[in-house]
Amino acid sequence: MATVVNVSNLVKSYVVPVREAGVRAALASLLNRKTRQVEAVRDISFRLEAGEIVGFLGPNGAGKTTTLKMLTGLLHPTSGDARVLGFQPWLRQREYLQRITLVMGQRNQLVWDIPVVDSFERNRAIYRLERSAYRQRLEQLVELLDLGTLLDKPVRNLSLGERMKCEVAAALLHAPQVLFLDEPTIGLDVTMQRRLRAFLREYNERTGATVLLSSHYMADVEALCRRVLVIHHGRLLFDGNLGALVQQFAAHKTISVKTNGKAFEAAAFGEVVSRDGDRVVFRVTKAQAPRVTSELLTQLEVADLTVEDPPIDEVIDRMFSDARA
Repeated sequence: MATVVNVSNLVKSYVVPVREAGVRAALASLLNRKTRQVEAVRDISFRLEAGEIVGFLGPNGAGKTTTLKMLTGLLHPTSGDARVLGFQPWLRQREYLQRITLVMGQRNQLVWDIPVVDSFERNRAIYRLERSAYRQRLEQLVELLDLGTLLDKPVRNLSLGERMKCEVAAALLHAPQVLFLDEPTIGLDVTMQRRLRAFLREYNERTGATVLLSSHYMADVEALCRRVLVIHHGRLLFDGNLGALVQQFAAHKTISVKTNGKAFEAAAFGEVVSRDGDRVVFRVTKAQAPRVTSELLTQLEVADLTVEDPPIDEVIDRMFSDARA
């Protein structure tokens, strides 16, 4: 596969003022200004291949949005290099900007007081799209995202979920080859999150677009991404398969067992996480899981038993805890 995004030793640092609280400190800072350097992104490198959907994970302040802004040309790096579709993003060449898009869940690109379709028409003019190609893409997006009843409404009259669908459509009218998505499902209800995920998957399958998805919702990542990048304090901690992440950082298994209702000493088998009627959920180490499973099956009348890895968000939390240690 062709490499679409190539990031090499990318660094972004800021110089920020530092002073104590109070009037005296404020006056002193006028004569003797103190600063410190903050590294938002620290020497990260990775590649994305054509057609991949890759999750970009990390806590608030980890450097995800800063990285996305450098890759879309909104910020210049302090050092390092990046190439997207062969272009250096911060040069902001027209040929480059016409082939990418950035969707930020907390930012608006639609005009608040005019109908949605007029904002779409504005984007057509900005990207200089031929009317025939524009109409064809608009029809496809209206069908995929079910926008038919929304086009004539002013943006201010849309619900959050409706507006987000229209924001995504506006960002894709020019048929970008690379999608940078920063929390695209933030604030949406579960149903709307599921619909947007389904749309992104279908769009990727139809067009072969490459997607870098930043999200705090693990359901987004599990549904769309086989590969994940994990960043913390500006450093890349993990780059690989989602299942490999679980194997590397999940120290335990979860065993759920349903019995015939006879009383038994649950604590003897492992740490009891929850109990609901005849079903008990245990947490045991990976090494203990085979033994505990065998003992449950031989010592109890088991109606149902499952052994699972911990949820992905729990694995990520553990990974960040290890990084802070």
